[in-house]
Amino acid sequence: MSKPPDYYSVLGVDRNVSKDKLKRAYRVLAKKFHPDRNPDDPSAERKFKEVQKAYDVLSDEAKRSEYDQYGAAGVGQWATNPRGQRVYQWGADSSIDGDDLESLFGAFGGQRGGGAGGPSIFDNLFGGSRRPRQAAPERGRDAERRISLSFDQAFKGAVVTASIGGGRRGAAEKLDVQIPAGVKDGQRIRLAGRGHPGRYGGPAGDFYLVCAVQPHPYLVRRDADVYLDVPISITEAALGARIDVPTPEGRATVTIPAGTPSGTKLRLSGHGMTRPGGSARGDQYVVVMIVPPESVTDEQRRLLETLRDEHAYDPRSGCAWSASA
Repeated sequence: MSKPPDYYSVLGVDRNVSKDKLKRAYRVLAKKFHPDRNPDDPSAERKFKEVQKAYDVLSDEAKRSEYDQYGAAGVGQWATNPRGQRVYQWGADSSIDGDDLESLFGAFGGQRGGGAGGPSIFDNLFGGSRRPRQAAPERGRDAERRISLSFDQAFKGAVVTASIGGGRRGAAEKLDVQIPAGVKDGQRIRLAGRGHPGRYGGPAGDFYLVCAVQPHPYLVRRDADVYLDVPISITEAALGARIDVPTPEGRATVTIPAGTPSGTKLRLSGHGMTRPGGSARGDQYVVVMIVPPESVTDEQRRLLETLRDEHAYDPRSGCAWSASA
């Protein structure tokens, strides 16, 4: 049985190293020995795995504490060997028959206990008997995946088919998921218990679908409200008008009051997105933009000049800066 390497020495750090320095040392060595950077060096992969194992243990506070007290054997795991025997494994190729207590004590440097008044190694690994200690249940890790949604799907809600699992979970699973109306960009939809499996009888983690809502060609969403810039003519602004505008669910008619200035926001109540909980809708705001004609005929120019002369007014008279100009 070969002696496992010292994890602190593998990473080139002292035993009091901080988490930040430990991470920096790991990144340097992982980059140095990565197999992709050393295709002609068979030993690089072995060194890379040693660095990875050392960091996995020392970056976990609980495992690091066990390692500092008992060495590599303190962070091993129970398994069944090809002969069907229950064995305790640690390091690259170290294992012991669960019933061979003398070998087990020898793996810890010949120590049979944890010191006066402290728990023995026997107690820590076997819970005071020859049966392996039952590990505490551990909840599985959460997982997530992005799904792309159109603006219309986010507005109305939709049923989408998502692929979850795969990797360590085995084959990916297709699942129909209800996306609620009014979902926002970046919102996460939780699928309880669909994440990574738990350990030692613990529950599985959750799976999250992260919604990526695509922008609308001309509607702009702000929370549950939507905004639309609408160009109108000078005469529509001066005389008033009724115009058709698009909304998320079709077209609607909006009234432009006579004398409407550019930048005015006209509200279409309840034409926005569904609010969280589905109890109410936001509003749509039509933002008026007065657009003058690019060119006018001689007759149109004469009429505009007549309007200017007969209805002279200064639209800047109410500005705070106009008096000092």
